[in-house]
Amino acid sequence: MTKPQSPGTSTPVPWRMSHRDVAVRLFITCWLVYGLFFATDVVREHYLAIAIGDRFSFRVDEYQGLHPDLFEKNGYGWHIGNNPGASIFAAVPYALFRPAIDLISERTRRARMARDPSEPPAYETEWPRARAFYAEAWRRGMDVKVGLAAFVTHAFFMAPLSALAVVMLFLVLRWVFGSDRTAFWLALLYAFGTPVFLRTGILNQNMLLGHAAFFGFALLWNPMRWSWSWERRAIVAGLSAGLCVLLDYSGIVALVGLLLYAVLKRRRETSSRDSLRAASFFVLGMLGPILLLWFYQWTSFGHPFLPPQHWMPPVRWIEQGYQGYGLPQLELLLALVADHRFGVFASCPLFLLALAYPFLRGRLRWDLPAMEAVLGLLIVVGFWVFFSGSNYTRLQYNTGIRYMAPTFPFLFLYSAVVLVRLPPLGAYFVSILSLLVGISLAMVREVERALGVLDPLLRTLIGGFALPALRTLSSMEEFAPLVGRQVSPLPLFALAAAILYGVWAIPWRRSEPHEPGHEP
Repeated sequence: MTKPQSPGTSTPVPWRMSHRDVAVRLFITCWLVYGLFFATDVVREHYLAIAIGDRFSFRVDEYQGLHPDLFEKNGYGWHIGNNPGASIFAAVPYALFRPAIDLISERTRRARMARDPSEPPAYETEWPRARAFYAEAWRRGMDVKVGLAAFVTHAFFMAPLSALAVVMLFLVLRWVFGSDRTAFWLALLYAFGTPVFLRTGILNQNMLLGHAAFFGFALLWNPMRWSWSWERRAIVAGLSAGLCVLLDYSGIVALVGLLLYAVLKRRRETSSRDSLRAASFFVLGMLGPILLLWFYQWTSFGHPFLPPQHWMPPVRWIEQGYQGYGLPQLELLLALVADHRFGVFASCPLFLLALAYPFLRGRLRWDLPAMEAVLGLLIVVGFWVFFSGSNYTRLQYNTGIRYMAPTFPFLFLYSAVVLVRLPPLGAYFVSILSLLVGISLAMVREVERALGVLDPLLRTLIGGFALPALRTLSSMEEFAPLVGRQVSPLPLFALAAAILYGVWAIPWRRSEPHEPGHEP
């Protein structure tokens, strides 16, 4: 039996160019492709981001009635019903582009006044709530503004952050597998063959939570051999864990897991005394985001420690447990992994390989260290159990997988080490199937109740390629003349392909020659 290879025992075999050049080009590739697949959904986080960028305020009074998750607390105004982390950081690119957004919005308003329309133009969509939102936003003169805000926060916040997360995974995988080439292709599979592609299309705190949790995990593990001191890495990992909670209260799962990992890892490497120091530095790092969350809750609702959901008005399922959250439910445990509309394994067939990892451990040539493998499993199970107690999990039926997004990078690690052990034909089959599902979900996004994830897959195979933003604009009477009713995304795909060809084919500098080595 072949002895498993431990990560970091030898320098990874280079491939074509230095790993830094690969990482930069990989980032540009993912950023560009993610940017193309911008979805026009305006979510609750956008309103708070706009309010912060416009008035440096947490109140969203002027947007009341545009989204069901906006509510009023007497004496404190209107607010969103979730943690503010995604909105606070997305407000930065919005504020930078605000002059251009305001200029375009004002010119559009004047053009409409010249035409003197009495009713909103038609919007052909199968979703009644989307039509109602567009009509009301149009009447208030806010449709262009919130639409451009959604684009800016996607193109200059979600897309680059997800691209950075792919790069971080590449840097970890090159040490796990000892090969830049293997790490590169697996990183691309993670970027476009998992629901990371789908969730990056909109401003989404669950996906951002996954990025932050994995960054903290990788920093504490440090297979990349970064030269940061242990204290510095503990502080930054604590900051990542605190950001997880600032993004969503489910981030407590990641915070507890990373804190436990920091303590146990330092204890094993040095002593119990050093493990307490590690915990102290970790807590120091997480204080900033936690204090910011408490400040937000205090100024927005009058109490620093009660979550935004505490103040929500009655909605469906809110009477079950505490504001809709209760004990784990078997029905939801099964749905989160197996539901044909939003289950982890339905949304990404590749993740099925993670189920085989515990049975193959010790027989894999390339494997994860025991402590890191257990820590990742604890985080995955923690999120799984956490959201099995949330009755709002049932709301995912038409938007695809969302709540389990923080587990994606951890599940991928297990799946990757199993994937490279498969015969080539099996590995290609699983990879191509996952790419088909991932790309079709990103193109179509909406999931029909009966067919689930098969719906976007069939639409893509039958109807051809699509881009969510082009589809939306072509369905709007006011903007259809700009793009056409039956607009094809192929010209944009061709342009992106030409840019990416230049990114990868044109040398940026003279590379030092290296001796070819063994590739796994």
